[in-house]
Amino acid sequence: MEKYRKILLTAVIFVLMGMIASAKGFVTVSDGRFILDGKPYKYVGTNMWQATIMASEGRGGNRAKLLRELDHLKRVGISNVRILVGAEGPEGLNSHIKPVLQTAPGVYNDTILQGLDLLLVEMEKRDLRGVFYLTNSWEWSGGYSAYLQWAGFGDAKIPRVDGYDAYVDYVKHFVSSDSAKAMYYRHIRRIVGRTNSITGKPYSESAAIMSWQIANEPRPFSKDGLPAFCEFLLTSARIIKSIDSNHLVSTGSEGLVGFEMNLEWWTKLHSAPEIDYANIHIWPCTWRWVTRENVFTAVDKACADSRNYIKEHYDAISPYGKPLVLEEFGYHRDAFSFTPGSPTKARDQYYKYILDILTDTPMLAGCNFWAWSGDARPSNLWWQEWDDFCGDPAQEEQGLYSVFSADKSTLKIIKKATARLR
Repeated sequence: MEKYRKILLTAVIFVLMGMIASAKGFVTVSDGRFILDGKPYKYVGTNMWQATIMASEGRGGNRAKLLRELDHLKRVGISNVRILVGAEGPEGLNSHIKPVLQTAPGVYNDTILQGLDLLLVEMEKRDLRGVFYLTNSWEWSGGYSAYLQWAGFGDAKIPRVDGYDAYVDYVKHFVSSDSAKAMYYRHIRRIVGRTNSITGKPYSESAAIMSWQIANEPRPFSKDGLPAFCEFLLTSARIIKSIDSNHLVSTGSEGLVGFEMNLEWWTKLHSAPEIDYANIHIWPCTWRWVTRENVFTAVDKACADSRNYIKEHYDAISPYGKPLVLEEFGYHRDAFSFTPGSPTKARDQYYKYILDILTDTPMLAGCNFWAWSGDARPSNLWWQEWDDFCGDPAQEEQGLYSVFSADKSTLKIIKKATARLR
C-alpha cells in the first residue's frame, strides 16, 4: 500500500509542476494592476494589425520582414502588440484588407491560420505579449458587415462608397441579429480553441497571448442597441473563458465614444466578472477635439482633453479593481505628411504627454500607440495590392498614423518611456 501511495504522490507532484509551469508567463490582474510572473506588468505597446498576414507564407506574407519588425520592437522596449486575428468576408471590396482569413461562414484560409501559429511561436521566443482581437466593428476587415451579409442583410455598406450614415444604419443590426452573432460565436470557438500546428499545443497554453479581445472598437451604433450590445459582449466573453481559462478577456472598446457617450453602460460592462480589464481609445483629430486647421497649434488642447478622457474612465472603473489600458492613440505628422522620417514635432509632443501619464500616474496600466509600420514604405497614398502593409488599414492614407523605423525622434520618446518602466 505504501508503494502505491508514493506512486500517487509522485504523480500528483508532476501534475502540480506541470500546472505551475503552464501558468508561468500568463498575465493576470490583481488590485487594478497587471501581474506577470509575480511582478507588476505595466507596458508600452503598439498596434500592428497586419502581423498575422505578414507571418503567413501566402499572398502578403513576408516572414523575414515580420521577424525583423519584432526584433526592432524589442530593441525599442515595446513588450505588447495588439493584432488582428484575421479579416472576414469576400475579397476585393473597396477599402477592405486582404487576404481574408474567413472567406465564408466557417471556411478558413489555412495559410493565414498557420501564419498565426508562427506568429505566436516567434512572439514567445521574444517574450512579447499580444492582444488578439477576433473581429471588428469597422468595414476594413469585414467584421460586423461580413456576418450581416452572410446572415442575409444584403450587401455590406462601405463608408467611403455609401456614406457613413448608410454604414451605421446597416451595422447597427449586428447586435440584435441572432444568426449573425451565432456565426461570430462559432468563429470564437474555432480560433480560441485552436491547436498550434507548429508546437502541437493549444492556444490556451501560449504565453504570447495576454488577452483575447472580442472586437476592435465594438459599438452598438445606436442608443437603443446598448442592452443587446452589452449582452453580446458578455456572451462572447463567457464563450472565450469556457475554452481558455488562462488568458485575459477584453472588449476593445473606445470608451464613451464606443458606448453612445454613456459612461454608466461602459462602467457596468467593464466591471462585470467576465471582463478582466477596461479599454479606451483616443483620437483627437478623428474626434475633432482639434480641427485640421489647428491640429499642429492646438496640441496642448489635445493633451488636456486626452487627460480628462483618461481620468473620467479611470475614476469610473478603478473602484472595481480593473486596470485601464489606452490601446489606441495617434496624432498626425507635421504638415499632414505621410512620408517616413518627415517631421513629427506635434506628434512627439502628444506622445510624450500620453506616455508621461502612463509612467508617472496610476491611471493607465498600459498603452498601445497606433501604429507600427517599421520598415514599410508606402508605394501609394491608398493601399494597393500588394503594397507593403502599414499600420494604417486600407481605408486610410498609408502613413497617416504610422510610426516608421525612420521616425527617430518619436522612437526616442518611446524608448525613454519603456526604460522608465523597467
